[in-house]
Amino acid sequence: MPHRARPMTAILIFFGVNVVLESTINPVYDFICFLPYWERRRERIRRERETGSNNEISSVN
Repeated sequence: MPHRARPMTAILIFFGVNVVLESTINPVYDFICFLPYWERRRERIRRERETGSNNEISSVN
């Protein structure tokens, strides 16, 4: 006798696991993505790029 499939139970378990994983990963994702380190790094790179382009312009003149 074959095993009886329970598609509704499987779907509910699947969505339940996804909800739990999503609710636990969101705070971690927000912490990593909005960490002040990335903002400081982005600003430092922007300043270095501007300084580099200013040095190139002044060396050409």
